[in-house]
Amino acid sequence: MVTNRSSVDASARPGPPNGGLRAAERRRCAVPEEEHGRGGPDGTDSPAVGGGTAVAERRRGRLRQRVHTTLDLIRSNPTGRVTLKIAVSVAGALVVAVGIALIPLPGPGWLLVIAGLGIWAVEFHWARRLLAFTRGHVQRWTRWVTRQSLPVRFVLGAVGLVFVSVVVWLSLKYSLGIDLVARVLHYLATH
Repeated sequence: MVTNRSSVDASARPGPPNGGLRAAERRRCAVPEEEHGRGGPDGTDSPAVGGGTAVAERRRGRLRQRVHTTLDLIRSNPTGRVTLKIAVSVAGALVVAVGIALIPLPGPGWLLVIAGLGIWAVEFHWARRLLAFTRGHVQRWTRWVTRQSLPVRFVLGAVGLVFVSVVVWLSLKYSLGIDLVARVLHYLATH
């Protein structure tokens, strides 16, 4: 009995079925075969199943696999690839612009800038590297702060609070024309 080698190889792939890639291959679109290397024991994106793996982790792994499959399917078509790059560029630029506008104001400015980098990281390698660099520095800073004694953490918290207060004061003074310090001093002098 002679078997078709390609059908045997396709069915013997480890990990979950990759329907999007197979659909793209059926349409004879060029699909880049790259190893994601995100953590499964067999080199796939699927997490290790068994041994106390939580349901949420498996769902997150399945969702991540679906997102990768969908993105691979979109990228397999030249029009889809260009459309995806444009959509990711515009969405990331909007989120980063709003984040930069909110940096001097109290609110999640830096968080939005990092979220915009995360959106760009879907399509752009430079954003992936910058996001990894930022994430590494934030994690190192957090580990360093947690190793410090309680008085040092209080001083760091006080410095952060003073910095945020000055940013809020300057933002209100120069953007809205409200000088809180002058109003508080005037109130204290008159009452």
